[in-house]
Amino acid sequence: MLRYGVQAAFLLLTVFIGYRFYQFVLHFEAPGHPFVGRPPSVDAFLPIAGFMSFKYFLFTGIIEPMHPAALVMFVAITGVSLLLKKGFCGWICPIGTISQYLWMAGERVFGRNFRVEKYTDIALRSAKYMLMALFILLIGFAMAPNMMVLFFLSDYYKAADVKTMKFFTEMSSAAMWFLVVTGGLSLIYKNVWCRYLCPYGALLGLFSKVSPVKIQRDDSRCKHCRACTAHCPCLLDVEKSSVVSSPECFSCLTCVSHCPEAGALAVTVRAGKVRRPFSPFLYPAILIIVFYLVIGAAMIGGKWHSQIPYEEYQRIIPVSQQLGHP
Repeated sequence: MLRYGVQAAFLLLTVFIGYRFYQFVLHFEAPGHPFVGRPPSVDAFLPIAGFMSFKYFLFTGIIEPMHPAALVMFVAITGVSLLLKKGFCGWICPIGTISQYLWMAGERVFGRNFRVEKYTDIALRSAKYMLMALFILLIGFAMAPNMMVLFFLSDYYKAADVKTMKFFTEMSSAAMWFLVVTGGLSLIYKNVWCRYLCPYGALLGLFSKVSPVKIQRDDSRCKHCRACTAHCPCLLDVEKSSVVSSPECFSCLTCVSHCPEAGALAVTVRAGKVRRPFSPFLYPAILIIVFYLVIGAAMIGGKWHSQIPYEEYQRIIPVSQQLGHP
């Protein structure tokens, strides 16, 4: 129940931020509409921009000023994955939360969720890793810092957040059908987007492999009731793992909460050559604190708000849908 509450809170926060940003855009599109400040958190929906900015920062030491929060959110999200596994996916990500609501609704309506055959499942999961590899190749290797500067200065990049919003508010038929099909499949298969399509989740899963935090099973206490495996939303066979290190695990701790034997499953942190358990109630607290420490540091350092002038927004937002990729 704790996780559901945290997820719901972040989902409501995302809806509020999205509404505020919509009001911000409306000010420039509808004369007379009152001005609402742009919420920098919308840059969380620009992960590619965040990745580009991260590479640019590594090469130049400069945080690009158009969407600095994209870099901050990229660092915060990948940072918590390095430290605390894919906790962002399991506790914070609003898309993951909506995906979960869909399969839970499907389970209630149809009485169960279905499962893709093993080898088909493996093949389908490879899609998100191929997408991840494509982005790493194009941005991480092919795109030089001087090319990035030109892209950062383009009107297309300045309006990237607006164009992302309009993907949903002025949806094309292709986009609508993609969401309908993905949503429909999510009713009967668990976490379709997260499991098969999300390249960001694929990257976080690889980062989570080196995380010192893992779920560990004590075989001497385990009664092999398979409750952990039966309730795992990531479809992992937890009952057969001594330490859950799969990149698919997003640390929802569902297996721990459903384990009937005290101490059989525990959240642990590596300390030298041994693993020490800690309270699962501490996990979300540490996750959220670390996440917001990064954001707070950016705010204090003046690297959170966009430096795009008001006059630039006046010029580019009314024509944002006409802007093509440079």
